Amino acid sequence: MYICTITSINFKMQINKLSLNYFKNYLEEEFEFSKKVNIFTGNNGAGKTNVLDAIYYLSFTKSYFNSIDNQNINHGSKYFMINGTYNNSLDTVDTVNCAVQQNERKRFRLNKKEYSRMADHIGAFPLVIISPMDINMIFGGSEDRRKYIDSVISQFDKTYLDILLSYNKVLLQRNAFLKILSENKNTEISQLDIWDEKFAFLGNEIYAKRKQFLIDFIPMIRNYYGFISLENEKAGIEYLSHLSEGDFLSLLKENRNKDIMMRYSNVGIHRDDLIFTLDNFTLKKYGSQGQQKSFLVALKLSQFEYTKLKKGFKPLLLLDDIFDKLDFIRIQQMMKLVSRNEFGQIFITDTNRSRIEKVFEGIDVEIKIFEIDNAKIINV
Repeated sequence: MYICTITSINFKMQINKLSLNYFKNYLEEEFEFSKKVNIFTGNNGAGKTNVLDAIYYLSFTKSYFNSIDNQNINHGSKYFMINGTYNNSLDTVDTVNCAVQQNERKRFRLNKKEYSRMADHIGAFPLVIISPMDINMIFGGSEDRRKYIDSVISQFDKTYLDILLSYNKVLLQRNAFLKILSENKNTEISQLDIWDEKFAFLGNEIYAKRKQFLIDFIPMIRNYYGFISLENEKAGIEYLSHLSEGDFLSLLKENRNKDIMMRYSNVGIHRDDLIFTLDNFTLKKYGSQGQQKSFLVALKLSQFEYTKLKKGFKPLLLLDDIFDKLDFIRIQQMMKLVSRNEFGQIFITDTNRSRIEKVFEGIDVEIKIFEIDNAKIINV
């Protein structure tokens, strides 16, 4: 039997107000949120998910659903703007502003001061989002799973983000030099040693951080999965990396001829992968839709718990249309869990208002329901 235990942290962060101008299907709209549970109901295409994406923008400086900024401008408009007012962990007020104009660089401000580097904002207002798009982590390529683990670690470890950016830069430079070597046999191959040393140093740092993160993280997933599913299946993650096979620098030298021939770095942490399992069977191949959905929810709730422990306060939790493929018991278990005091401010979208009201009937928590139609609040 699984018992879901969560460390109690009283500090929290919350967003009080959100204003949207020409963002996606919105023209102008303003929201004032409950401190606890905020629910957006309405038909598909009404604009529910776009509210969550705007909140995500203010934390990550980009959209969760479309990373091309200009494509998030309302059709026919020249710009979009998102403004958020927050209570932070120190119980003071912060304002965050994101502005994107056609053919100009994105501007991002905290308390009216513009960032020179977007990466400096990551982690200031942490959040966790659970969305139907998460299924890509199971059925997508290894890049999707690497991006996920990197995004989690980067929210509390800026050094990791800097090392990762440096690694990717060296990867491009090393690959460019491999192409030169393959085309010009007279090029001095010893120059590759310089790139390999940088590459190996950065790769070892990233590998060590990813490995330690998973050691701490996997028990949380097992805990949450057991609570949500009410079953005795054991959830797990296997970490696949070339660096677990031996010294990175030695691996680079062993694969040097292959790399030159293929004009690409064939070993390294850029090829890492995660295998999700239930009872040691691959989730992708053997898991039902309900099991897969439950695993992804457990994964994200574990991310919430881990981020909270690292940051010392509660992140925001965004639940976008997650009730499909889950039975009522699992939905209610999940809502009972996230409505507890260990979680902070929550945002939920659902097309079925009566279903969400029924789910919260027996749960003692403050909720605020926004009914959305054609990117407008028609009822609160």
